[in-house]
Amino acid sequence: MAWAPSRSRAGSDTGTAKAGRATKPARPRRDPLSLVVRFVAMVFAFAFMVAFAVVLARLTLEPSPASVDLTHTNLHPGASLKAYLDQPEMRDAVKQIGGNILLGVPFGILVPIVAPKTRGLLRILLLTAVVMLLVEFAQGALVEGRAFDIDDVILNTSGALIGYLLLGRRLSRAVHKKPTVKSGKKA
Repeated sequence: MAWAPSRSRAGSDTGTAKAGRATKPARPRRDPLSLVVRFVAMVFAFAFMVAFAVVLARLTLEPSPASVDLTHTNLHPGASLKAYLDQPEMRDAVKQIGGNILLGVPFGILVPIVAPKTRGLLRILLLTAVVMLLVEFAQGALVEGRAFDIDDVILNTSGALIGYLLLGRRLSRAVHKKPTVKSGKKA
């Protein structure tokens, strides 16, 4: 019969450090397949983010010479919303309000995937508000037939909030899942 060291003795061969040596914590490891899936997901998210930026620019930064007499700067939150809702055609109000909300949704979904450090409700809202403010400033200052409208910023940011809460948070967590630490112990 072979002799086996007791598990209760100090310095036994149970994964503890030998006298005089410090053990290094196990490094988290990702399996190669999860790294490939993560990379592909980030590439797709980045491609969609670029496509979203192009669509955003085309929708918001193209001149509209026919609208020059109709546009006005709005610095009072709710003023444009009230004007949209006072229109005789409800379809126009839904188009304006819904369109601005939908314009923010991809931001709330894609940003936490492309830039995981931005994950978090307040970070997404702040980043979206800053980007949309810049777009609105550019519209008002540089584009003929367009004007700055604070309600557009509010609606776009609301859309990003919706996108983040519905999909962005979950997708970002799935793509950027922390690796598990595998120990050398057997159960």
